[in-house]
Amino acid sequence: MSKTRIQGPVRLTAISHLYAIAIGSNRPHGRYGRPAGIVQAAIARLDAEFGLFDASSIVLNAAYGAAGRDFANAVALVESDLDPIAMLRRLKGLERDFGRRSSRRWGPRVLDLDIALWSGGGFRSRRLAIPHPQLERRSFVLQPLAAIAPNWRVRGGLTARHLAHRLARRAPRG
Repeated sequence: MSKTRIQGPVRLTAISHLYAIAIGSNRPHGRYGRPAGIVQAAIARLDAEFGLFDASSIVLNAAYGAAGRDFANAVALVESDLDPIAMLRRLKGLERDFGRRSSRRWGPRVLDLDIALWSGGGFRSRRLAIPHPQLERRSFVLQPLAAIAPNWRVRGGLTARHLAHRLARRAPRG
């Protein structure tokens, strides 16, 4: 039996992951203008930094909690070889680049980037939970996600489309 010998340096390839990034803004920015312009600029930045796989349309939503101003929201699918904690650090850096400062929870913000899902399945640490713990209650994330990745399994056999449909049926009609 012969042994195979590897000559020269061995190159390991990084595993590429697909991330669903929820994007939101409800404060104007001096360079990018209104929240919809900020979301559009954030999608372009995600494309430049990670490689954009797809992005939803931008939707306008009523303010939630103490936020005060209406939001512009979208979801982007990006590819990266970063693990979830490293990806979170990069996203927080992008928020700071857009002028986000620490503020109260649910308060107004120039840019909010959250990891909603990733192709690695469930993930939990002290700082991060994937799928996002509030995903199934947030139509402003589920609707755009279902538009670009309707068959992405979120929990068990439930897809983004299933969850968006369930949430829409529970919403009060008026």
